[in-house]
Amino acid sequence: MLYMLLIYSQEMENGPPHDVADRAIQAHQALMDDARDKGVLRGLAALKSTASATTVRIRGGKSITLDGPFAETKEQLAGYYLLDCENLDEALEWAKRVPSSCKGGDGCVEVRPVSDFPPPMV
Repeated sequence: MLYMLLIYSQEMENGPPHDVADRAIQAHQALMDDARDKGVLRGLAALKSTASATTVRIRGGKSITLDGPFAETKEQLAGYYLLDCENLDEALEWAKRVPSSCKGGDGCVEVRPVSDFPPPMV
């Protein structure tokens, strides 16, 4: 079953210190390599800061375009992993290894199963 690991972290105005960023990149690379080697990695992406976000809202059938993220929070959606796991327990074990997880209150990883939609009708 496919699981999306949504990675949330604290956004810093000037980004994290260089050494912290380097360690996080190395830890993510190790996790990606392991997931790829075990055949569970199906996709991933890192997202740019919320300053680059644009939100489209629909109100009364009309679209409104706003600069910035959908929600104003201290945490930002920083990226995701899409993993093909046997079950939720396996997905949770992978989530525990994500470097920017809830260790020390720096962020968290939301684990959600991906819905199986029927193929689109053409």
